Amino acid sequence: MARETVSKAVTWGLLAAWAANDLEELATMARWTRTARPVLQERFPWLPGAVLERMEISRRDAGVAIGLMGGLVAAAAADGARTGGRSPFFRAALVGFGVHGGVHMAQSLAYRGYTPGVATAPTVVVPYAVWALRRLRAAGIESGGVRAGAAALALLPAAAGGVHVLARLINRPRGRVTRRRAGQKSAVVRSSTRATESWAKAFS
Repeated sequence: MARETVSKAVTWGLLAAWAANDLEELATMARWTRTARPVLQERFPWLPGAVLERMEISRRDAGVAIGLMGGLVAAAAADGARTGGRSPFFRAALVGFGVHGGVHMAQSLAYRGYTPGVATAPTVVVPYAVWALRRLRAAGIESGGVRAGAAALALLPAAAGGVHVLARLINRPRGRVTRRRAGQKSAVVRSSTRATESWAKAFS
């Protein structure tokens, strides 16, 4: 007897919803990180200066980071389409994406104003994630529950931080690539890979 699956609207919807959210981020992130720094310094004086400096990101870096994350999301959506939604990779990415929407809204509340991605978080990200998880449940496919949500909340910063660090490394001025720089890139890739594998284990 064939197992129930979900439609490709559910699986490829992950990539579509992610694109809507990250196009908003691409359009606003670089400018926001420049203008928000004085506000953050005033409201959160305990934040180290180094953290605030690293928050500033160029449009080019933002574009590369979004492209790198897009590759992961596209791979997860494709794996979900191939397996009818049963792929642990797809389910991990789906839960992580839903958590990501919640984080966007929490950031905006903490900042008491607009933050990149918050406009599409409650209008696209969260509604899609809730709908997709309901479709999985209707097909008898477990989403992972609290354990998956906790794993996503813990590992999402590693994946997001990893692509931003890698984007900065990629966009550094051209020249002789040192062993140290090559090692940094390898470490970031390994960290992102471990985060993805850990997410998937939460569903196995």
